[in-house]
Amino acid sequence: MKRSYGVIVVMTIAILAGSGCGYRSDGLYRGGIRTIHIEMFESKEFRRDLEFLLTEAVKKRVGVDTPYRLAPKQHADTVLRGEILEERQAAFAPDFASRLPREKQLTLAIRVEWKDLRSGEVLFERPVLLETIDYLPPTGETEKYGQQIAIDQLARRIVQQMYTDW
Repeated sequence: MKRSYGVIVVMTIAILAGSGCGYRSDGLYRGGIRTIHIEMFESKEFRRDLEFLLTEAVKKRVGVDTPYRLAPKQHADTVLRGEILEERQAAFAPDFASRLPREKQLTLAIRVEWKDLRSGEVLFERPVLLETIDYLPPTGETEKYGQQIAIDQLARRIVQQMYTDW
């Protein structure tokens, strides 16, 4: 009797896994897309190398977290392009003795678009995507550290936008 329950449970799981929520072998990502070209992000900021760091972070995240392969533009199914619009910094909680901030906040604002080159369809577009992080200069966390954390989180959020709609 116990063995038949085990068979029923296994069969139910197999049926549900094969039929639920539009699941495909490529997971939650859009079907029919195999390659992506990621253009160098543009920048309106005077901060050095932010566009290079963001482009590389997105490329790495796409390579690790998606079924898409990076390709030259002439061979790609889709293209991802974006622009760094602004970096802002704010200082909080000044130390009473030194008057230096004990905590800082960094916000990056970007624009991003993912387009299918075969059909011309815009797969997603975000006119403004914000990422804000806090860092602590007294503990040795620098502005570069804050920028890298914000860039990594933006890259993760950009790749999350590539999920299909359920």
